[in-house]
Amino acid sequence: MKMNYVTLGTNDMQAAKAFYDALFAGAGLQCASPSERMTYWFGTDFAFATAIPFDTTPATSGNGTMVGFRAGTEEDVRRLHALALTLGATCEGTPGQRGPKFSAYIRDLDGNKLCLSD
Repeated sequence: MKMNYVTLGTNDMQAAKAFYDALFAGAGLQCASPSERMTYWFGTDFAFATAIPFDTTPATSGNGTMVGFRAGTEEDVRRLHALALTLGATCEGTPGQRGPKFSAYIRDLDGNKLCLSD
C-alpha cells in the first residue's frame, strides 16, 4: 500500500500557497487550485494539499500529527530547513542525525509539524 495524499488545514490560503510554493520550488511539482479553499502540489508518486476546512471552523494542527518529506541529501535537509525558517516557519528540531535518518523538523505557518529527511 502507498500513501495516496496528505492534506493539511490552513486559515490563510494565500500565505500557505506562498510558503509551500517556495518550499517545493525546484522539486518538479505541479500546482493547482481547483477552488479558493484548496491548493494541490503533485508529481509522480507525490500529492500534497492545503485546504481551508470545509466545515468553516478554524484549521488547527493535530497534536501528534506530522508529515514527513524526503528532501534528498543532508545538504538539502539543511537548505530546506533554513529556507522554511526564512519563510516564517518555526524550528521544532535542528538538522541532525536521528537514528538512520538525517532530519530536521519545522512547523508551517498554521502550526502543522513537518519533517524534512534525507
